[in-house]
Amino acid sequence: MAKFRKKPVVIDAVQYSGSNALEIHRFTDGSARYVDRRLLIPTLEGDHEATKGDWIIRGVAGEFYPCKPDIFEATYEAVN
Repeated sequence: MAKFRKKPVVIDAVQYSGSNALEIHRFTDGSARYVDRRLLIPTLEGDHEATKGDWIIRGVAGEFYPCKPDIFEATYEAVN
């Protein structure tokens, strides 16, 4: 079995506060939407629900996906 390390990649992300849906909508180029009081993020695998505290990430190919805060914190660090 071979071992691999994740390449260092700089991503753009916005944290969903529960009250910044318009910011998320703009960040996702208008593709995020509210349906029945749920914030849905279109991903390569279909729509995923974002909950308060989730980070919305723009991936290296321009795709979007939500990420739980603990996973985000373990995976990413701020870039100056």
